[in-house]
Amino acid sequence: MRIGSRNQSLRVAVTGATGNVGTSVLASLAADPAVESIVGIARRKPSIMLDKVKWFSRDVARDDLRKLFTGADAVVHLAWLIQPSHNQAELELVNVGGSKRVFSAARAAGVPSIIYASSIGAYSPMEQPVPVDESWATDGIPTAYYSRQKSAVERILDDFEASGDERVVRMRPSLIFKRPSATEQQRLFAGPLLPRVILRRRLLPLLPNMPRLRFQAVHADDVGEAYRRAVLGPVEGAFNLAANDILDIPRVAKLFDAKTFDVPEQAVRAAVAATWHLRLQPTSPGWVDMALQSPLLRCDRARDELGWQPRHSAISALTELIDGIGDGSSYATPPLSAHPERSTLGGAA
Repeated sequence: MRIGSRNQSLRVAVTGATGNVGTSVLASLAADPAVESIVGIARRKPSIMLDKVKWFSRDVARDDLRKLFTGADAVVHLAWLIQPSHNQAELELVNVGGSKRVFSAARAAGVPSIIYASSIGAYSPMEQPVPVDESWATDGIPTAYYSRQKSAVERILDDFEASGDERVVRMRPSLIFKRPSATEQQRLFAGPLLPRVILRRRLLPLLPNMPRLRFQAVHADDVGEAYRRAVLGPVEGAFNLAANDILDIPRVAKLFDAKTFDVPEQAVRAAVAATWHLRLQPTSPGWVDMALQSPLLRCDRARDELGWQPRHSAISALTELIDGIGDGSSYATPPLSAHPERSTLGGAA
């Protein structure tokens, strides 16, 4: 395993650099004196200028990446498609095939460290609300395409690690929120079926509750800090990332001063499936299965080996997102912008 010195000036390449996590990773890296330059890679190059960042428009599934990786001390691979959920072939091509291409290009360029954005979604089902550590199986949840693909990339990384001497880090965060991602996350998961005004505080009187549902969240800026620490090394392996508090619908309802009413899990799944098949909203029913079957996370390893502690609670990260959706918060990169077509430079993919 090759690990660069913490004292050297580092060059870092980041795929998926314009998204929810990517923008936070860039900010955290750019603030570190040990990082000299950052190669920001995205399908659509933004017009925004950021300290230490040079933008490149590349598609991880189709374009040459080796030249951009040459000379890098680390590659942070974040690029991932959530939509179009009805086009599974395209998602597989970009998410699984693109990840394999990123790892291969990094090896061909001689990059010593790979930090990959895995997910809680890679984990196998856990029926009990007992937090698991990074040794829990990563065979995914079969009915969820996102989970299947995250699991598939874990297997690709297993083979990659076994055949080389690169330092490999896998980040497995819970749900990731921040205010500037609000417009994008509404677009990805709700679409026009959920009017923005509904999510303003005190305008939603009732929330459906599935009593078995428990989930965690983490602020994107806290995730960005974890990636910075992983880039500097000398850690390797997998790290769970989540804030310390655990959420459920009754606690979320307090944000709206709303009441809850219990609904059967199968009824929720059937409603999501029907509206997804009718293309009324973009979230496939596998996301309901992930919400109910994904484990809770223990984050001791991130604390002990990365020295990482979340600065935001899960409820504060969720509050940011909800308030951001309510007022249309966005950021000047194509994925996060309220008007993506206005946030690109000419010729961007």
